[in-house]
Amino acid sequence: MADDWRTDRIGSALRGENPTVLRRLAAGFAVIGDVQFLPGYAVLLADDPGTERLSDLPRPQRLAFLSDMDHLGEAVERACRRTDPAFRRVNLEILGNTDGFLHAHVWPRYDWEPPTAVGSPVWLYPRTHWSAPQFALGPRHAPLRRAIGDELDRLRAEAGRSRRPEYDPARD
Repeated sequence: MADDWRTDRIGSALRGENPTVLRRLAAGFAVIGDVQFLPGYAVLLADDPGTERLSDLPRPQRLAFLSDMDHLGEAVERACRRTDPAFRRVNLEILGNTDGFLHAHVWPRYDWEPPTAVGSPVWLYPRTHWSAPQFALGPRHAPLRRAIGDELDRLRAEAGRSRRPEYDPARD
């Protein structure tokens, strides 16, 4: 498959042409990261390519995006905990410094990371980690992709079973 989808990640997801899409969520797309030097790295893409920042969204959509980010973070956590005993935690970030569209990074963190990296932001990893072939997303990541997608499905089903009524201030 050509890499054309990389120049329009959201548009290609909307057209069903983005091969990194794990699941369509309420306010965007859960995708597996192009690089996997921290296995399970995922990104939530807003479903409107014109949305640059969280504050661009009306409050209900903003809350839906944050809820999707929470679900993706929990799905990555569950999948990574099951596949690697050295899993530590998940870091969630909305940055927007490089790509001009709303997205959230979900970074799993591990005990096997170099001591110089464990307590630091992922962005301080050497630049070579972002382009080295051994860290590129590939077929060997299929089981992890499947595990994250399955967890997203489970979380969606759990949310459907445990729906609470919306808060109504008029009832207070």
